[in-house]
Amino acid sequence: MPRFFVSVPPTDTAVITGEDAVHIGRSLRMRPGERLTVCCDGTDHECEIEAITSDEVRCRVLSSAPTEGEPRLRLTLFQALPKSDKMELIVQKTVELGVSEIVPVVTERCVSRPDDKSAAKKTERWQKIALSAAKQCGRGIIPTVSLPVSFEKCLGLCKESERRLFCYEGGGESLTAQRLDEAGSAALLIGPEGGFSDEEAAAAKAAGLVPVTLGKRILRCETAPIAATAAVMLLAGEM
Repeated sequence: MPRFFVSVPPTDTAVITGEDAVHIGRSLRMRPGERLTVCCDGTDHECEIEAITSDEVRCRVLSSAPTEGEPRLRLTLFQALPKSDKMELIVQKTVELGVSEIVPVVTERCVSRPDDKSAAKKTERWQKIALSAAKQCGRGIIPTVSLPVSFEKCLGLCKESERRLFCYEGGGESLTAQRLDEAGSAALLIGPEGGFSDEEAAAAKAAGLVPVTLGKRILRCETAPIAATAAVMLLAGEM
């Protein structure tokens, strides 16, 4: 069943506007009487289309229930900016796996250092990818992709999560020892192509982040966040 997100929680009626309304009418060629799913804040609303105009689709809500595909664990991925378009793959796959938020981070060894205008344009692109992935995989929310932050700000944001982890090529604890099945929230920090500097690793530890390992193999910067997110979700009982 087609899936769409709205920002205002539906009551008896759900209204879809903008690009999604155009997509429903022109691309999907849906008609009154057909059904679709409207999502808002982790709740799925099964709806029947009542009317379609050029810029609005009005639906009657038939039933509502919590989204089954939305993880219990709120996982925030702090991803050091990779080169080229690797971030697009990272956003798509980690949203499919269950991250709630993605925060790009500028670290010492990042090659990619976009200026404000470029960062805003890239973030808009990443957010669209997150939306598409959320629709495709049955999420109940649209994970947020923020503007890039400094490494120092990243460490401060990590403190808001119950479990704070960073994948460290210098070795660390096993993910299985982190009691992720007991946590409501977790922060996961992944480095760039060149890894973290010694100073950054020391600062992360001082900020309460636990170094963890993904095994004896060195993973590419676009592979590590996907593998780590899958492992975290598995250990949290979400897979």
